[in-house]
Amino acid sequence: MGILIRPLLTEKYTALNNVGKYGFEVALNANKVEIRKAVEKLYGVRVEEVKTMRQIGKSKSRSTRTKVTAGNTQTYKKAIVTVAAGEVIDFYEGI
Repeated sequence: MGILIRPLLTEKYTALNNVGKYGFEVALNANKVEIRKAVEKLYGVRVEEVKTMRQIGKSKSRSTRTKVTAGNTQTYKKAIVTVAAGEVIDFYEGI
């Protein structure tokens, strides 16, 4: 399994792209050094800073006709990567 799972392309992260910050969902066991090396290798940019956070899964339940089914959403880790001034990551390049 790779370090970078997918880029985060929400409205909030798209606004951060204008100031050189990019969001990624990363593997739970990935550290900042591994994330930095993976982004630099995959996108060919110089990374200035990496911030990470874990999103803990929430308990969810839903009612069916006969019972209530309970479960959890998945726990995941995300990283906000700041690239050097003047460098850009284009997620839509190959489309």
